[in-house]
Amino acid sequence: MNAKKIKIPELLREFGCFFTKAGFKAYLVGGAVRDMIMKVPAHDWDVATNATPQDVIKLFKFVVPTGIEHGTVTVHFKGAEIEVTTFRTEAGYSDGRHPDSINYAATIEEDLARRDFTMNAIAASLENGAVVDPYGGQEDIKNKIIRTVGEAHERFMEDGLRPIRALRFASKLNFSIENHTFSEIFKKEIQDKAASISIERFRDEFEKILSSQKPSVGLNLLEETGLLSIFIPEFEICRGCIQSDYRAFHKFDVLDHLFYACDGAPASKLNVRLAALFHDIGKPASKKIITESVLDGDKNDGSKKEIETITFYNHEVIGEKITRKLMTRLKFSNEMTDNVCHLVREHMFHYEPGWSDAAVRRFIIRVHTECMEDLYDLRLADMYGMYNEPVNVRYSESVSLLLELQRRVEKELEKKTALSLKSLAVNGRDLMQSGIPAGKELGRILNELLDCVLEDPEMNEKEILLKNAKAIYQRNHN
Repeated sequence: MNAKKIKIPELLREFGCFFTKAGFKAYLVGGAVRDMIMKVPAHDWDVATNATPQDVIKLFKFVVPTGIEHGTVTVHFKGAEIEVTTFRTEAGYSDGRHPDSINYAATIEEDLARRDFTMNAIAASLENGAVVDPYGGQEDIKNKIIRTVGEAHERFMEDGLRPIRALRFASKLNFSIENHTFSEIFKKEIQDKAASISIERFRDEFEKILSSQKPSVGLNLLEETGLLSIFIPEFEICRGCIQSDYRAFHKFDVLDHLFYACDGAPASKLNVRLAALFHDIGKPASKKIITESVLDGDKNDGSKKEIETITFYNHEVIGEKITRKLMTRLKFSNEMTDNVCHLVREHMFHYEPGWSDAAVRRFIIRVHTECMEDLYDLRLADMYGMYNEPVNVRYSESVSLLLELQRRVEKELEKKTALSLKSLAVNGRDLMQSGIPAGKELGRILNELLDCVLEDPEMNEKEILLKNAKAIYQRNHN
């Protein structure tokens, strides 16, 4: 049943009183109303009003003109940031994003007519919570349907981001896209309009898809509609790249595996979800099929049969380069790019119980202590992606080995063993004072000393290391 009123939070009721006393109307609009109807927590407050930005500036002490040319200001009110926009109508979208002209409107109904989807075209009065729903948004929310306000083609041509937003909402809310609305996304004109948006706008929606409970839903929709190829064409070659051979390590092709691995990564860690999505992106370029003859175990006559083994040697190295290129193009931060590329490069570690303590210490150095938990999460996501289901921890040898490695890493870290040049008992100055000249050779000697300490932590004494450094120097100059 459609609600005639919704409960307005006390802070917004107080906020609305300023408009009412001044003779203006104010409504909560957008995603917050949708979320409240769905009974999920709402965070961002957007208010529409017939007050002009200049009127709003007079009503409140702390107002920032964040988009005053579009009729929008941000009011700081009792610790909250509330975006306030004057009722408006829009006309013409030459750049596929911004309206060519904006005119203030007289009513909330006129304002709602310019919005993208029916579920986002619902308003609630701040004065009494009365709901204004001219396009049946509540009914669409109830039926979990995403539908444009008015003609889908027109809405999508106004802003090339809207088709991508439709897919993001479908992924995030677990809604279906109404048939006509969905079919419009496949039209060339709409695809061209989507391709014209800034890469940053796509990336922001892409990140929101990755934060969904099951990002594979949105990723599959991006692929199905062709929008994924527009923005991340590197994925195209992954579709149909078969991984499974007689060893049955993988159930899916590379692209499905990447999508499902993304599902298996923690939703709270964007870097791990990105790494899971990209970790095997280098496989198509490194794929080789080796055919060999082996004895046919099903027969006792000594006959042979041919088997095919699929290999992807060095795909992590290739994958790191591809990942860096595409993340740079998508304008992720340098920090995020470096972190994700590092995880992609290191995801192929193969721990065995026979590793020495020194091998564990070298692993820590290579992976970096601060990345260790993320790498464990990536390995678990990789396992999830093999079969699109959680790993049975109780019976998984791979998980057992991962837990053993984790315990051994923690044990080494507790020892506070030297794991970097900075933690050596000597530095470059000490070596120079002992007679070793500055230069590249000095750096090589320090690294050799670190190797010695990794093998035997008890060697990390200044006197012992200086003696070893001199011996190494003399050995190199004999």
